[in-house]
Amino acid sequence: MLVKTAEFVMSNTDVRKLPEPSLPEYAFIGRSNVGKSSLINALVNKKGLAKTSQKPGKTQLINHFIIDKAWYLVDLPGYGFAQTSKKNRAEWERFIRRYLTKRENLQCIFVLIDSRLEPQKIDLEFCRWLGEQGLPFLLVFTKADKQSIMKSDQNIAKFKKSLLAWFEEVPSLFLTSAEKRQGMDEILATIDGINKNFVSPIVDQ
Repeated sequence: MLVKTAEFVMSNTDVRKLPEPSLPEYAFIGRSNVGKSSLINALVNKKGLAKTSQKPGKTQLINHFIIDKAWYLVDLPGYGFAQTSKKNRAEWERFIRRYLTKRENLQCIFVLIDSRLEPQKIDLEFCRWLGEQGLPFLLVFTKADKQSIMKSDQNIAKFKKSLLAWFEEVPSLFLTSAEKRQGMDEILATIDGINKNFVSPIVDQ
């Protein structure tokens, strides 16, 4: 799938005010500083669509982008060490969880994991929560260009082993580099395949 257009639609924290759920939707989320904004920009081949920052936790809203007028890409706030108060973090977690469990056209959640790191408790616990909620998710290991393929493979193997403590099988995964656009075509092909089977939850009156 070749992305031709990618446009910002809205930012918000109120699930009731999100765009009409008539198109398939894909959420991208990960620990703060995982490289989410860079990956989103590389995925749609449009610099500056998602705002990148040296400060972890910059994304604090549910950000909707419409891709090729056909599907929504959603940039969710990162979890982890965002520089904000505990009260704000707790509120973010509430609206993120509300969005993930209530958004009826959400087809899949792409969970971003830093391929340079050994399994992090916060990532594993978030995946476990998704599994407990019965929410479909895929794993996207980022920053593959920052170390050897052997090191990435070792960390991915450890992450998969940790997940198998809770899951019968590990979700599909992608090894990516935003800088080199590694893995982007595979992610887009996966989205394209899901889109072809999408049935809108909105029924004509």
